[in-house]
Amino acid sequence: MMTKTMLLASAAAILLASAAQAADLTPEQVAAQAEAAQRGVLIFQPDFFAAQRPNTALEMVQRVPGFSVQDGSGARGFEGAVGNILINGARPASKNDTGSNVLSRTQANRVERIELIRGGAPGVDMQGYSVVVNVILKKGANRQSIVSWNTSQFDGGRDLYGGSYQFTATDGDKSWGVTLSDGIGSSDSNGPGTNIRRDSTGKIIRDEKYLNDSWGGGRSIRGNYSAPLAGGKIEATARFGVNDWNQWQTLTSAIAERRSNYVDDEQSGELGLTYTRPLAPNWALETRAIHSFENFESASTSDETLNGVKAAQQRFTAEGDSGESIFRAQLRHDWSKAITVETGGEVAYNMLDVKQAYSVGGAAVPLPSASVKVEELRGEAFSKATWRVNPRLTLEGGLRLETSTIKQSGDAQNEKSFFYAKPRFLATWTPAANNQLRFRFERQLGQLDFDDFAASSDLEDGNVYGGNVELKPEQRWITEIGYERRFWGEGIFAITYRHDEIIGVIDRLPLPGNLSAVGNIGDATLDRLSLNIVVPTDKLGITGGRFTFKNDWNETHVKDPTTGKDRPISGVRPTQANIGFQQDLLKYKTQWGINWLPLLGQGTYDVDQTSVWRGAQYYEAFAEYKPTPTLAIRAQLNLWDDFSIRRTVFANRGPNRAIAFVEDRAINPRTFWQLRIRQTF
Repeated sequence: MMTKTMLLASAAAILLASAAQAADLTPEQVAAQAEAAQRGVLIFQPDFFAAQRPNTALEMVQRVPGFSVQDGSGARGFEGAVGNILINGARPASKNDTGSNVLSRTQANRVERIELIRGGAPGVDMQGYSVVVNVILKKGANRQSIVSWNTSQFDGGRDLYGGSYQFTATDGDKSWGVTLSDGIGSSDSNGPGTNIRRDSTGKIIRDEKYLNDSWGGGRSIRGNYSAPLAGGKIEATARFGVNDWNQWQTLTSAIAERRSNYVDDEQSGELGLTYTRPLAPNWALETRAIHSFENFESASTSDETLNGVKAAQQRFTAEGDSGESIFRAQLRHDWSKAITVETGGEVAYNMLDVKQAYSVGGAAVPLPSASVKVEELRGEAFSKATWRVNPRLTLEGGLRLETSTIKQSGDAQNEKSFFYAKPRFLATWTPAANNQLRFRFERQLGQLDFDDFAASSDLEDGNVYGGNVELKPEQRWITEIGYERRFWGEGIFAITYRHDEIIGVIDRLPLPGNLSAVGNIGDATLDRLSLNIVVPTDKLGITGGRFTFKNDWNETHVKDPTTGKDRPISGVRPTQANIGFQQDLLKYKTQWGINWLPLLGQGTYDVDQTSVWRGAQYYEAFAEYKPTPTLAIRAQLNLWDDFSIRRTVFANRGPNRAIAFVEDRAINPRTFWQLRIRQTF
């Protein structure tokens, strides 16, 4: 077996060397290609992306066939919460400084090569992803800056403006940089519409005009530094930012007006340190220390006037702070070129301290867990191994053991401890060139959202929620099998089926006093079929074009805690197909494309009401002009004219809930266009 493996690897190296000579690659690049082939890694040299004239490393990664950027869930902890981008074999020093952020401030000419790892490879920390990229940067001395300006212009809404300045200096193995950013954010479903409420017999009891808007921004400064230290390498990042979000809506008729407002202000920061060092031949140590914090204040109000008489105002306020501290150490041993073993541990402390108040007409209304402090101390030990059995088969197996204690104080006093074992197995088989099968089986543990332990509100729809001190992490046993076929250079056909057995699914459950909360409502299942197709159109007579299709079909089942009947899980979209076409017009130094989402939507199934939104015919068209290798001008137009929400409110609780009323809201989202100008130098 080993002799056959070596012969196949040698043959692959010879073929790569021949191709490299034809492409005038350096001896170092030839060696990197051969080594990558032995590990089952696909290599993309900068020449592969030259026709697209990329300005940044992120633009190159976004064009890697069969890869979609994912920056991670941002959940508590590090393992499993970070993205699918590696830079020089490692993830960024802070999980909040995402891989796409780092690549967006890295000029394209600094990229030596990009490695696409599918299904795992020795020495690569996949962090639970089936596919990751590893961006290898060039060494040398240089100074680079990226300046960008962007705007979003809305038809009848609030126009937004932002920009950033990014500076990076490198000198061999040492680099440092600073980023100043003024970011913008908005919702693409804002706009005018109608709101019609009918009673249980279908009689119209309200016919209102609807209007809403929401926007926000964030101003921040970030610094990055990396350099050799004591025989290893240290990477550091620090950030401080101020963010805000504003949202309002009005519903008006001849006799009534309803208005709700929400404002949120935050200050946040983080510090991340990573130190890597070889300890001996084929042994390496990686340690991480991360600390983040956030202070926040928010207020939401709801006012209603009927026949000139103003009702008592509802008001919900919240203020508090949260933080996370992580220390992680990982030891890696390259047992051979085919086998890598990793073991380590992680300790994390998380905290949320929030004080909330709800009032009607100025009179305080008590809520469960209105003011609460939630603390979690969590530890995890893990070990995993990757074995490239032969050039066609790679196996990965591992086990994580997690223990945690969650303590609550304030209005609610509680303390719970948990222990979970989380096994994982992944097999990747390449039966023939450009064909790959992947099988995954693992147990995943969801990270609790501390906000669910405290009270909350949604005054736009008249909802006030209590906190839940009995929350437990959601568990998933996942079985997944996928097939991938590559063709015509950039062509991809990938299909994946996934089945989840979910224990203690987190959704909405009833509380006393006609309140509800987020909680564990029982066991559930999820079945997902994913399809990803990319078809280069050169062979079809359309030069530089790519047809794309991507979708996840989801089917979920859970027993409703109020009715006892089967229903979908809240917040899971049954389908959201994205059909597109993009084309590189080399003669005009331009790229253009259009994406079409024919149908999208999801439902939220609360105890006393359900809310299901549907959208259709969403179009996104863009064009990007790059007159020089350092200047990019991008314009994008978003059109969406079919967005509706049906809210069904029940008069009582129980297996056969009587309907109090049904509210149908039809919104014509504002058309908006975006412009971005970016200069690198």
